[in-house]
Amino acid sequence: MKFKNVRGLFLLVGLLGLMALACDFGEIGGGDGPPSNAVVVDVAANTSLEPWLTTAVTNFNDAEIQNSDEKPVYVNLISVESGQAVNDFAEGTAVAMWIPDEQVWVNVLADQGNGEFQGDCVSVAESPLVIGMWRTVAESLGYPGLPLGWLDVGSLAGDPSAWRYYSGGEYGDALRISHTHPGLSGTGTGTLLALVQAAQSKSEAVTTDDIQQPIVQASVGAFESAVTWFSTGTDLIGQTMASRGPEFLGAAVMYENTAVHYGNGEIIPIYPLEGTFMATHPACLNQSNDATTQEAAQIFRDYLVGDEAQTTAVTYALRSINPNVAVGPTINETSGVDLSQPEIIFNSPSVDTIYAVQDLWQEARKDVNLVMLLDTSGSMRGNKMENMREAALQFVEQMGDDDYISIIAFSTEPEMLVNHALVGESRSKVANAINSVQARGDTTLFDAIGDGATTLEATGSPDTANALVVLSDGEDTRSYRYSFNQELIDKVVGTGATVFTISYGSGADMSTMQGLATAANGNYYAGDEASIAAIYEEMSAAFGGSVGVGR
Repeated sequence: MKFKNVRGLFLLVGLLGLMALACDFGEIGGGDGPPSNAVVVDVAANTSLEPWLTTAVTNFNDAEIQNSDEKPVYVNLISVESGQAVNDFAEGTAVAMWIPDEQVWVNVLADQGNGEFQGDCVSVAESPLVIGMWRTVAESLGYPGLPLGWLDVGSLAGDPSAWRYYSGGEYGDALRISHTHPGLSGTGTGTLLALVQAAQSKSEAVTTDDIQQPIVQASVGAFESAVTWFSTGTDLIGQTMASRGPEFLGAAVMYENTAVHYGNGEIIPIYPLEGTFMATHPACLNQSNDATTQEAAQIFRDYLVGDEAQTTAVTYALRSINPNVAVGPTINETSGVDLSQPEIIFNSPSVDTIYAVQDLWQEARKDVNLVMLLDTSGSMRGNKMENMREAALQFVEQMGDDDYISIIAFSTEPEMLVNHALVGESRSKVANAINSVQARGDTTLFDAIGDGATTLEATGSPDTANALVVLSDGEDTRSYRYSFNQELIDKVVGTGATVFTISYGSGADMSTMQGLATAANGNYYAGDEASIAAIYEEMSAAFGGSVGVGR
């Protein structure tokens, strides 16, 4: 079962996401690896739990806790968002335990053919879905004296004049907001469903009919049109917001513990006045595993709900499910946590509404107007060119039918290979153009960037989101129309495009590529032949590729 093409744009992919590009998800063990006689337990958990579980897994492994056969149990932690896990696990998995955001994700997985996790689930921690916001930004809006809601934040982000009025103009021309990809992440899906709940003024679970209501679609569309970045993971969104500051991102939807952990008192959790969801993080055992593995997984789960691990959990601002464990030191006035909130907790969604809200998101997102710049200079010969070509082909294959693409190859001169083609009716033409590129000549990087900006100026419209992707493996050697200066940067920034730059190999002009991405509030990648496919795959998701859950 594949997710339909998402027609829209991930406006940024967090720099820290590159840590996970080499594989679908990363393993975190602890120590020097398992003892030779250990029973190894692979545990998949949503990324918002990673700070806590990394510590808990290390402590557990160091304790060398044994099973009934006196063999040590050793845990590998796999951090993966719930929607991504459904996609990865649909055909079956050997993972012994899965900890998604909510039970509904286990049911979605069962609906897609894998019911291995449905029989035995126990909550290991709780955390409400909140809007993480810089404290200074929140206070400029009157919070906490003036409550804020889902629809308030969406309206402020979508109306720059209202934003400047209420914020006093101190934090940029617009409120930049973000949430995770709803096809990959529980917090992204939770954001959309919370908007539906808010628009319907309901705390009981909304239905698929509710999602089809015009007022709901208008509310979600208004919020989504204002989102400036979709992250691939909840933990990543917290890291990126904290590291890049309020100019990059003023607010983002995440869990309370993520806001506290990365906010250091500067990013605080906003509890939306309409209500929100509470993640219960059920630890579900894989019923298809052998008895020895199931016993070992049970031992680790018992550890997670016990006093030691729960005490660790609250230090990472999670809400304990163990009545013996007191509130942690991070839960205080400085962190902005209010344990009396949320006053209204939405009921858990159904499998059908998880699917329906994915379709709603496709309609709500803007289509992409993408210009792709490909270095085809002589230094790209061999595997560099072949790997880049294959990655670009896969990228285009996963774009939405209603997206637009232009491709400029640059060597001795920039050459327009595809000019503003509608992807759905031009895939073969675009693929042929990519397959035709050959490595030869010099590098006109600056001229290509200028031509890319000119193309965006000519083809952009209010109904599409401009984007520029630049890949180069070397320094500029021949440009004569443009230099890398403030004039060129202003030309790119003036298009309103989100800019992705890729330095392909050690000979690339990293300073130019990174400087351009940073100036445009975009993203910079350092890639090589081994990682280029993964980088394009990451960007494919960012540009609305076929990823995540769906029917």
